[in-house]
Amino acid sequence: MTEELHIASLVVHAAPGRGESVATEISSHESAQIHASTPTGKLVVTLEADSAGQMMDRIGAIQKLDGVLSAALVYQHADTLAAMNETIEEPVHDDY
Repeated sequence: MTEELHIASLVVHAAPGRGESVATEISSHESAQIHASTPTGKLVVTLEADSAGQMMDRIGAIQKLDGVLSAALVYQHADTLAAMNETIEEPVHDDY
């Protein structure tokens, strides 16, 4: 079986006054990163997983956290681990 890497981004909206506690809970998961937050409790989160099922479980766990009003999937990508680790050469542009 070929190893896969699944990456997803979410916008999570926490209840008023709960943004920090929700962010702390999400950050405690090694596969999650918070890239931005607002004082009103909106968080930009990325997740990594080994399979689609594992990703859905992680998204569901965030949706069920105490203080989370919504967790909306913004982007999801999956590919083989080998393809994700492939180096892409920068194209040469002669017109610069």
